[in-house]
Amino acid sequence: MLQEKIKNQIKEAMLAKEPVRLEVLRGMSAAFMNELVSKGKKPQDVLSDEDALQVIMRLAKQRKDSIEQFTKGNREDLVAEEKAQLAVIEAYLPKMMEKDEVLSLAKAKKEELGITDPTKKGMLMSALMKDLKGKADGTLVKEAVDSLFA
Repeated sequence: MLQEKIKNQIKEAMLAKEPVRLEVLRGMSAAFMNELVSKGKKPQDVLSDEDALQVIMRLAKQRKDSIEQFTKGNREDLVAEEKAQLAVIEAYLPKMMEKDEVLSLAKAKKEELGITDPTKKGMLMSALMKDLKGKADGTLVKEAVDSLFA
């Protein structure tokens, strides 16, 4: 179980004296507990790997948003810190698809659904996101869909 693996790695990070990794792993563990409580379960229960991945993806997205905001605010010190944390988080995520892979799947799905009208873009996007959930970044999927109707 992913949640158990992360709990064990907290101890390893403490022993290895890796403060960034330790902070991120503790944050993940807390986020898992919050998720359990929000689903009406006990904090000592264990999330399924699928739910744990959802939580980790949410944490990664938060870091990316923070990096973007800190970059706009010229806070390079905070950008570096967030990037270091994001690197630790991404180690637990499955490898995401590249842009050209997403584009070829988008073309195939467009043909399969027979969509030619740009007003049906949302339908294509919805179908693709269902297929690519957890495999591709939503921003990439949106860019691929938009490029098909450009």
